Amino acid sequence: MSRLFCDSNSELNYEDIKAYGLEVIRMPYVLDGETGYFDMGEDPEKSKKFFQRMRDGAVPKTQALNQNDYMEYFEPVLKAGEDILYLSFSHKASATFDMMNMAIEELKEKYPERTITCFDTKGLSSIAGQVVLQAAKLHKSGASDAEVIALCEKLREKTTGYYAVADLVYLKRGGRLSGGKALMGTLLGIKPIVTMVDGATVTKDKAKGRKNAIKMIVELAHADGIDTNYPIFIPHADCENEVVIVERLIKEKYPNADIRPQFVGPVIGAHCGPETLAVCFIRK
Repeated sequence: MSRLFCDSNSELNYEDIKAYGLEVIRMPYVLDGETGYFDMGEDPEKSKKFFQRMRDGAVPKTQALNQNDYMEYFEPVLKAGEDILYLSFSHKASATFDMMNMAIEELKEKYPERTITCFDTKGLSSIAGQVVLQAAKLHKSGASDAEVIALCEKLREKTTGYYAVADLVYLKRGGRLSGGKALMGTLLGIKPIVTMVDGATVTKDKAKGRKNAIKMIVELAHADGIDTNYPIFIPHADCENEVVIVERLIKEKYPNADIRPQFVGPVIGAHCGPETLAVCFIRK
């Protein structure tokens, strides 16, 4: 029997985490000199305060876990005689997985009878969360790890999302946009629409102005074809008034859709900034 792990960068809601018995690897961030961890949306006021500090000029930092951190998460499970299945955020997005692999190699030598499996969702935020949620449902039903992984492989190819970034300065800080392009884009009011391709963050399109950017993320989702057998996540970095607009635009085409707004976590939020708004879904 395995224990199912995800990480806080999947940004799955705390209620789902509890309902499906998921273990969560918490990715750290540092704000105002203090290390913090995402509470998976349990306290919305905490998320609002985080993004307000960013608006006020605070610059949060993110950091990778070290080998010992992974040992502390994994070893008690192996010691208790259980296997591990970890559905991770995109391996291309962080060096933390080098540390994880070192920990896994050491643990395999120490517990050769146990199995540790890591599956790369190739997603961040709710793009990863969509895969994790459906896998958690199957895992709880008693499915084998092989069956869970097979589902993950299928859904990974169909899961996507479109993110409207409000302020280009955060993409520049993260190295995803040059200083010159960020300045020019700001002056012209250009808003990039970001998605993920094979685990990497890429610019899908650009819109002139915030209103057009919000419309565009919904139009791109409609063009892909949303499978309403699954929920539609609307991750946002403290812009709830605009979430209402996105919900309305989705409901116009999919009136019975299960739409789930939720806060972007602080680790992802540190790189995309306040007012980031997205639609994440599984394609038909």
